[in-house]
Amino acid sequence: MNHPSHPTRRDALRAGAIGLAGLGLAELSALQGLATPNTPRARSVIFVFLTGGLSHQDSFDLKPDAPDTVRGEFQPIATRTTGVRICEHLPMLADRTDKYAIIRSMATGSDGHEVACHMLLTGRLDMPVGFSTQNVPNPNEWPSIPVQVNHAKDGRGRNNLPVSVVLPEPSINEAGRVRPGQYAGRLGARWEAWHLRMATACALGNGACPSCFRHDDTAGFRHEPPTIFETPTLTLPDGGNERLRGRVSLLDSIEHQRRDLDRSAESQRLDRHRQQALSVLNDPRTRAAFEVERADERTLARYGRNKFGLSLLMAKRLVEAGVGLVQVNLGKNSSWDTHRRNFLNLRDNLFPYFDRSVSALLDDLHQTGLLRDTLVIVTGEFGRTPRINRDAGRDHWGPVMSLMIAGGGVQGGRVIGASDRIAAQPAADRQTPENLAATLYAALGIPHTATWHDTDGRPYELYRGQPIAGLM
Repeated sequence: MNHPSHPTRRDALRAGAIGLAGLGLAELSALQGLATPNTPRARSVIFVFLTGGLSHQDSFDLKPDAPDTVRGEFQPIATRTTGVRICEHLPMLADRTDKYAIIRSMATGSDGHEVACHMLLTGRLDMPVGFSTQNVPNPNEWPSIPVQVNHAKDGRGRNNLPVSVVLPEPSINEAGRVRPGQYAGRLGARWEAWHLRMATACALGNGACPSCFRHDDTAGFRHEPPTIFETPTLTLPDGGNERLRGRVSLLDSIEHQRRDLDRSAESQRLDRHRQQALSVLNDPRTRAAFEVERADERTLARYGRNKFGLSLLMAKRLVEAGVGLVQVNLGKNSSWDTHRRNFLNLRDNLFPYFDRSVSALLDDLHQTGLLRDTLVIVTGEFGRTPRINRDAGRDHWGPVMSLMIAGGGVQGGRVIGASDRIAAQPAADRQTPENLAATLYAALGIPHTATWHDTDGRPYELYRGQPIAGLM
């Protein structure tokens, strides 16, 4: 049965006959997508989450004609795309607008981190019955997008690799509490994504790391030592390959005996996990994806020898190796939650690393041909208030925000939607996290009819909205 919010293929065949009969852009885009079944699909997604909430009117949607109390300190600059202007402190991204689109009308509708994160990271606007921000993660949350993708792909990644990976740490608040919407929740732990964490010590030692700038209610941000990845142990045991083959042979023997007794789906899942672990151990290309701090000096200089740069370099390498979805939580302890010293922190502590690392990611994906097959999404959970507060900061703002999206068939240089004159409300083409999630699922070729069942057997639709029209 076709999803009720999407036209059928029969409808697509009629598209040419009714194209002049008053269909809007959204309907025509959906019909065109069905009428061209050979349209390339993304093989992978890199989902960059700016934990804390990016100030949209100080990055991708500046309002230079707004009142003094709204427009802020930054100036818009021209970009590679005629008529598109972004912040002066994002010069490298300004020179690459041909590689990405900007959406200026996204809305979660919530001003609270916990609720907005749950919406954005799960792709659902509704809250589960009995939802609570306490004791997170908990089995009552909706499953995260990486978990839902893992389930939709039946846990089978390319090259025996995980379908979904999350790095370099969970999104947490200033008190160290995990935001909701990041784990398997009602879908069950068997579908959990791989989570990579950062170590507490750093071998890089230059201090130029955006994770160094931890939010402090008094000082705005304070310096902390930089960090590197705490990746899985990727060295072979004593005896090298021969010993590894011996262990695999023993596991095969045990598995063969057990298979005669138990052919359940759970045992198959465990076998897939074993294969994934062995793929990481055995494949030099995959192992190299985790060892980003050993990249050549030129690569490190382009991405930045810091958590922003290393995280996005790892994401690129994991996608190159065959991982389907990599979520990168870019920022630490709500780094982008700029209630105080918004302009100082963006200019000095966040934008330089963000601009460099995201630009390097787009360049590498483009130059290797991966951008065509990789959808890149960069977003926070909400925007910031139009009015600047007395601490030279901006507070939470759920009605509208901006994000950037590239690759996977997206046409660069486009601007989707618009906000009003003070960046307070969507003025055209309002979008939601449900549309964003649908865009991601569709790019990966997941059917519109896809469903999942919770741990109690209740069915749920995967798609909660339509893909964003006008991107492709």
